Amino acid sequence: MNFDQIIGQQEAKQRLLQEYEQGKVAHALMLCGPEGCGSLPLAIAFAQHLLGDNIMAQKLQHPDLHFAFPIYKKSSGKPTYCDEFIKEWRTLNLSHPYFGMQEWMAESGADNQQLIIYADESDAILKKLSLKSSQGGYKVMIIWLPEKLHETCANKLLKLLEEPPMQTVFILVSEQPDKVLQTIRSRTQMIHLPRLSLQEVEQTLIDQYHILPAEAHRIARSSAGNMAAALRSITDNSEQALYFELFVALMRLSYARKVKEMKQWADRVASMGRERQKAFLQYAQNMIRENFIYNFQRHDQLNYMSENEASFAVKFAPFINENNVIGIMDELSLAQRDIGQNVNAKIVFFDFSLKMIVLIKNR
Repeated sequence: MNFDQIIGQQEAKQRLLQEYEQGKVAHALMLCGPEGCGSLPLAIAFAQHLLGDNIMAQKLQHPDLHFAFPIYKKSSGKPTYCDEFIKEWRTLNLSHPYFGMQEWMAESGADNQQLIIYADESDAILKKLSLKSSQGGYKVMIIWLPEKLHETCANKLLKLLEEPPMQTVFILVSEQPDKVLQTIRSRTQMIHLPRLSLQEVEQTLIDQYHILPAEAHRIARSSAGNMAAALRSITDNSEQALYFELFVALMRLSYARKVKEMKQWADRVASMGRERQKAFLQYAQNMIRENFIYNFQRHDQLNYMSENEASFAVKFAPFINENNVIGIMDELSLAQRDIGQNVNAKIVFFDFSLKMIVLIKNR
């Protein structure tokens, strides 16, 4: 992953290169940005630059390049370390650098399990970084999603972050920096990365993935600057179809006030696993937004929903208006927050569906 392969983020790239050229590389960086903005590819590109951009670094096999990332326990009763998943990690990064937790769970075989960076990982990190650089240069530790650090692991890393060994660079990559321990954040130099522009996503889809312009425009619009979400749209139609089915079912059941069936709907969504639940809630927000906008333009200009979604919008859009759109979006955001905080999913989704009974009738 070279700097010229990073989509957008020119300001952050120039800053990192300038600090390197001036010999002012911070010993602990935190790249902060939403999923799909390119924060992890940028971290890897910078690490490879620090390590000399050689073949080992390009293959993510350089002996002085280390990673920590959320994992699950393969077997109970004994510690599980990130290195046990390093093959899958390298494969995903090399083949699909713009990915999110959803792709990582699939690649690592996590199913619906919760992924964290376990307390024991701190000992592995300390051991790796205590060794001398094998190449006589930098040692780099990339921690993807430090918000997933077990508190014990995070606390053990504090001193190492504050006073790392000579020529050791930590690069933390966070999608939710407000959930990272303050004591960790205070020891890093934070660089905030914005969402990609719709134009950047659209042009990448056309140039690199050979998507037709009209379809690229639709995907870019629906992905809201998230390259990982855009790529899901072209590689996993079955997942999008599932979210569409669930969305349509909820709206129809809420309108008909079929409480028993809504409870069954909530149980079904609750069985999908946290990451897919969050992805569905994001999809639902996009659908509410697009249906609201649909009311204000000619139907033949609607080119950012799929054919099925657009067909559904013809009759559904009038139910999303200035009287309820903010309330629905607020409830979706609250549901996202609760799912992210591990609140009981059955309660979250059933509660949301009940609120939709009132909101969907508010015309």
